[in-house]
Amino acid sequence: MSAHGDPIPMTARRAGPLSGTAEVPGDKSISHRALILGALSVGETRITGLLEGQDVLDTGRAMRAFGAEVSHLGPGEWVVHGVGVGGFAEPGDVIDCGNSGTGVRLIMGAMATSPITATFTGDASLRGRPMGRVTDPLALFGAAAYGRAGGRLPMTIVGAADPVPVRYAVPVPSAQVKSAVLLAGLNAPGETVVIEREATRDHTERMLAGFGAALWVEDTDEGRVITLTGQPELRPQTIAVPRDPSSAAFPVCAALITEGSDVLVPGIGLNPTRAGLFDTLREMGADLTYENPREEGGEPVADLRARFSPAMKGIEVPPERAPSMIDEYPILSVVACFAEGVTMMRGVRELRVKESDRIAAMAEGLIACGARVETGEDWMAVTGMGPGGLPGGARCATHLDHRIAMSFLCAGMAAQNPVTVDDCTPIATSFPVFEPLMEGLGAVFARAEA
Repeated sequence: MSAHGDPIPMTARRAGPLSGTAEVPGDKSISHRALILGALSVGETRITGLLEGQDVLDTGRAMRAFGAEVSHLGPGEWVVHGVGVGGFAEPGDVIDCGNSGTGVRLIMGAMATSPITATFTGDASLRGRPMGRVTDPLALFGAAAYGRAGGRLPMTIVGAADPVPVRYAVPVPSAQVKSAVLLAGLNAPGETVVIEREATRDHTERMLAGFGAALWVEDTDEGRVITLTGQPELRPQTIAVPRDPSSAAFPVCAALITEGSDVLVPGIGLNPTRAGLFDTLREMGADLTYENPREEGGEPVADLRARFSPAMKGIEVPPERAPSMIDEYPILSVVACFAEGVTMMRGVRELRVKESDRIAAMAEGLIACGARVETGEDWMAVTGMGPGGLPGGARCATHLDHRIAMSFLCAGMAAQNPVTVDDCTPIATSFPVFEPLMEGLGAVFARAEA
């Protein structure tokens, strides 16, 4: 069942070529961070291009609850009047982060070194996700966490009255954990150090530096070492949020597998810690080109042109690439069904603890559609059936996961028979205009009765 009402099934069926321009929304990761860092600054931060999906709106409401002024001026345009590092007020009610693991974990970090208490909850999916990976390092600062068995929401965080800086080696590649520790380090005296053996998306580091924090990064024998000097006065910024590469993945991949398609997806952020999917697709032989490369807001950006690619081949995706494309493996597994040969995805254990167990969810649905899929604890292999080869015809469970829903709908656009998802409502958490945008390119969707 949907987190916000009754489930709404949706069916995607094979149609003509996809064509046109896909104006995808702003980057979700940057949107969350813009609101949080704006709230931790002193003065007015102006944001354009903010993703107005449910996840980000929930983060905006949370920042209001902690005392910041957050105002909506128009589509994608927001203003945040911040309270400064250490200036969060204690919220008067429970903070509901909806479906957003990024939102709740970053906000926990941002408040954990202030002498306040906050209780967090979320939808059924978020309440099932582990928080110990964040609360364990936050305890090193002096914060305390009290939640359900297994470190799950609802959870109360008691912030540290006298925080101490920490040195923390992230045990698994996770930008959320790294970012939570860095945000907590903002209000701790001295230097907080985070070490990651594998680089993850670096938006937090880039944006902290942009807001005036003293932060530097070194590549050492230990890994990537990030050092942050605590208790800065962050300067408000004007932020233009680039378009989300994780959202762009869906029109791009749908075009690659739908006969005759030619789609332009403009203004996509191509931060190297986020562009792993596009590198992988090109290695598979996808007709995917970058046009008009440029820099916007400190992030590399380009327009992506994706054309139908009937000659794609399965490859072994390098496991070290996983952090740069962890959210894109569901849609990659769909593309792999339309390639020739085996696509092997290793080092993807993190997919087990996303909004759903994405390995299990994609395998179950793709097998129901007639695909050949094998899985292990941290790997997934798809044997391709060539262009138009996926039989389809299944009803697939989304498990309240927006990326699972969108991936199976893209499969339905190119499969021999329609593909139905049991609930399309979770898509609003990250890509609220997915349905009209894809239909504008030529996709054929139909909503059904539950």
